[in-house]
Amino acid sequence: MKAAADNGLPYFVKGLDNIFKNDDFTTVNLETTLTNATQKAIKTFRFKGDPSYAKILELSGIEAVNLANNHIHDYLDKGYQDTMTSLEKENIGEFGYDHKYMTTVKDTKIGALGYEGWSDTTELRNQVEQDIKELRAQGAQIILVHYHWGSERHYVPDRSQKSLARFTIDSGADLILGHHPHDVQGIEEYKGKSIVYSLGNFMFGGNRNPSDKDTFVFQQTFHLKNGALDETKEIRVVPFSISSVSSRNDYQPTLLTGSERNRVKQKIIDGSNKINGSNWLVYEKNDQVAEKVN
Repeated sequence: MKAAADNGLPYFVKGLDNIFKNDDFTTVNLETTLTNATQKAIKTFRFKGDPSYAKILELSGIEAVNLANNHIHDYLDKGYQDTMTSLEKENIGEFGYDHKYMTTVKDTKIGALGYEGWSDTTELRNQVEQDIKELRAQGAQIILVHYHWGSERHYVPDRSQKSLARFTIDSGADLILGHHPHDVQGIEEYKGKSIVYSLGNFMFGGNRNPSDKDTFVFQQTFHLKNGALDETKEIRVVPFSISSVSSRNDYQPTLLTGSERNRVKQKIIDGSNKINGSNWLVYEKNDQVAEKVN
C-alpha cells in the first residue's frame, strides 16, 4: 500500500488516541490476508496486505483478532496460514472457525470465538453452543463472540442476526460483536448482555472514499465477584471516523469530538431504537478513560 510505503506503519495509528493501549484487552475483525501469496480466489474483491502489516495491530494495542470472515481465504489456504504466521510474529492472538482463543487479564480468564453468521442454522447453533461449553470447561469467566454477518450497507440487522445473537447469549456468551455491513448498526441489550450488531469499518483499505465514514469503538468494563461475572457493568460507545479527513479515506481512523461525535452517537442510538430500544444507555460511562476489559 502506498500509504504504508510513504508514511511508515505508525501513521495508521496516529488518530487512535491510544484508546486500545489504555484498555486491558482489545479484539477486532481482521478482514484481510497478510501474505505474499499470489494464487487467489475467484471473486470480485480480494484483500491482501504485506505480512509486516501485522505490526500495525501491535502498534494499535490490539491483542487478538477474529479471522472468521469472507476475505480471510482470498489467497486460499496459503494466504490463511501466512496470515496466522504473521500475527504470531507480533504476538497477536487469533480466533474464528475452529480456533478458540483464551487469555488471562487481571486474573480473569477470557475466551473469544468467531463465526461467519450468514444464516441462523441448526448446524451453526450446535457449533456455537458446543464451543461456549468447551471454553467454560477450560475456565473461561468471560466469553466474547464475534459474528461476521448481515447485509452490506444495511443500517438495521436482519431477523437472522437477531435470532442468532439472542441464541448465543442464551447459550452463555457475555458480549457479541458484529461486522460485515460496512456501516454501523444499533446495539441491543438482551438479558443483561450487549449485542453490538455492526461496528462498521475502522482501519479500512477497501475503498478510497466510502460515502459513510462513521464507525465506533465499543468498550465494556466487566465486574467479577468471587470469580464469577457480576451483573454490574459499564460500557462506552466511542465515535470514530475511518479517516482523519472527510474528503477521502486516508486510512487513519480518528477519534471524533464535538458535533461530529454527537452526530455519530445519535446515529447509533437511532439505530438501536429500530431494533429494541436504547436501554443500553443506562450502562454508559461517559468519561474519556478506557476501562478494564474491552
